Amino acid sequence: MKQYLLKLIDGSTLTREDTHEIMLNITREKYNEQQIAALLMAMQARGVSVDELLGFRDGLLETGLYVDFSDYDTLDIVGTGGDQKNTFNISTCSAFVIAGAGYKVTKHGNGASTSVSGASNVLEGHGVKFTSNYDILHRSLAEAGICYFHAPLFAFGMKYVGPTRRALAIPTCFNLLGPLVNPCHPKYSLHGTANQSQLRLYTNLHQRLGDNYGVVTSYDGYDEISLTSGFKLCTNHFEKVYTPKDMGFDYVRPEEIYGGNSAESARMIFDSVLECHATKSQTNVILANAACGISVMNPNLSIEESVEQARESLESGKALQTFKKFVEINS
Repeated sequence: MKQYLLKLIDGSTLTREDTHEIMLNITREKYNEQQIAALLMAMQARGVSVDELLGFRDGLLETGLYVDFSDYDTLDIVGTGGDQKNTFNISTCSAFVIAGAGYKVTKHGNGASTSVSGASNVLEGHGVKFTSNYDILHRSLAEAGICYFHAPLFAFGMKYVGPTRRALAIPTCFNLLGPLVNPCHPKYSLHGTANQSQLRLYTNLHQRLGDNYGVVTSYDGYDEISLTSGFKLCTNHFEKVYTPKDMGFDYVRPEEIYGGNSAESARMIFDSVLECHATKSQTNVILANAACGISVMNPNLSIEESVEQARESLESGKALQTFKKFVEINS
């Protein structure tokens, strides 16, 4: 570790190979908490590079559990979190709308860290039991069109940095790794980022990976399409700034997509959207995010066509039936 810390003190960046080796050594428990804290703080003060993030990703995937769904074209839709906006479960709800539209979704997520309800919280609240059993995951994907990877069951390396991250109590580069270590390595992804620098970092990283991606951030700091402001979407086909009007929606107020003060309140909003009795603002936010996920998987569609597919999934009840089937298989 000393050689890596000296490089960082000298103002140098680490290579992809460096951080890959560091991640492997962390899982081998070769470093103490003080060394890990020093490394994370040095990198956070300067800002993590694409190579450094890729190396940590390589190490987490190598030491984690891989799920082989290579026969499927699937999408993950997930945000980095940390935007401090405490919205309801927008990406999770959008995932079921996308699956209801006939696309395969392999959703990766975890419990809440900065909001009242993360993906795992809302699903667990419906009786979902998390598993790494391949047969159950495969059945869920094949029959419901969606499966869920609860991150702690797959990215084993994260637990070795957990105590240090909790002690530091500030964001580190590991906050950016969650969306990048989906255990089935999906062919498509829609990643939400909380600011423009994260959007550029993620875009550059995806360009290095050569996959099919969408990276989005709202200009007022949401790590998803909030419809409270304009937003930027970067894909491997284009970069474009949108306003809600461009998608056929009105602007919404932040309080209209607030998740409430408890996991139960966020879950009630989640349910109301799928059951088609949510507010117009709550519904439109889901349609906007689902449409962008659909457009990543089917770039030949216009944004209007993507919105229409999402709307049909929701209003026909297909999204709700997808969710019910998912719960049935995973309970």
